[in-house]
Amino acid sequence: MEAVFSKEIQAGLDQARIDALKKSSRLRVQVDGKIHPVLRMWKTGFALESAAPALRGFVDLYDGSIHLFQCLIITSDDDEGERRYEFKRATAVSEKPAVDFEVADHAPVGLIEDAR
Repeated sequence: MEAVFSKEIQAGLDQARIDALKKSSRLRVQVDGKIHPVLRMWKTGFALESAAPALRGFVDLYDGSIHLFQCLIITSDDDEGERRYEFKRATAVSEKPAVDFEVADHAPVGLIEDAR
């Protein structure tokens, strides 16, 4: 049996679900110095609250203070109080710069100079 609620009750339930998702998620999107909480994330995208601005282009995705991804995104869908975004590209952020050569396992870690 399917439950049918009035529009006011359904809107209240949707808002309660979104508030619970905002509290439980540490994920954040930063774009142009503004931070927006991510409600949920999946392999090919993420969702923000429908009141969030329509984002497009490059954004930074954080888990708390940890920078996870630099993403190129597009808006894909608005549904049930969520605005969904799809990744065109999501590049993982590393702490060290990329190297274009092989690093030997036994490479020296420093230089000892003769102080004579």
